[in-house]
Amino acid sequence: MAKHQEDINEAAEAAATDDPSTAAADDAAVETSNGAQGSLEGQLEALRAEKEDQFRSWQRTQADFVNFRRRIEQERVDFIKSAEAGLIHDLLPVLDDLERAIASLPVDLRGLTWVDGVLLIERKLAAILEQHGLTPIEALGNQFDPNEHEAVLREGEPGEATTVTAELQRGYRLNDRVLRPTLVKVGPASNSNKR
Repeated sequence: MAKHQEDINEAAEAAATDDPSTAAADDAAVETSNGAQGSLEGQLEALRAEKEDQFRSWQRTQADFVNFRRRIEQERVDFIKSAEAGLIHDLLPVLDDLERAIASLPVDLRGLTWVDGVLLIERKLAAILEQHGLTPIEALGNQFDPNEHEAVLREGEPGEATTVTAELQRGYRLNDRVLRPTLVKVGPASNSNKR
């Protein structure tokens, strides 16, 4: 009987390999397996491409944020400088008045303590403004420069008036930018200035 059972099994196996529907089913299973593998590879490639896009997007966002922080810091510094420039510009007439008052002070009053106090106040104010970047524009005897000087008086012919002959109001620079131009009188260069 065992022999008979083996014959039946062999016949069933032979019938299974000879059956075209079974072979087609096996081929379809292989193709499905290959198709599924191809589909998974396609999905993997799509996910890799999406990951790269997301990474580049993150890098751009990070760079934008760094630029934003830098721009905000620069705007803050510019705002502080602008506010400082406005305050210093408003203090310049006070400094001018102190300088005029000291220049017109009679000689016999110079030794008094309150005069020394006013002189000290003027020196302190000038020192504080200098610490914040304020420097006077030297003009007397120099060539007229319309970027730093404002001519309000002229001696001689217009073509000859190229030298600053008098300083009427001192001008100032704040951090290498002209805060207030020097009001000057221009005239021809003197013989001592000509070379």
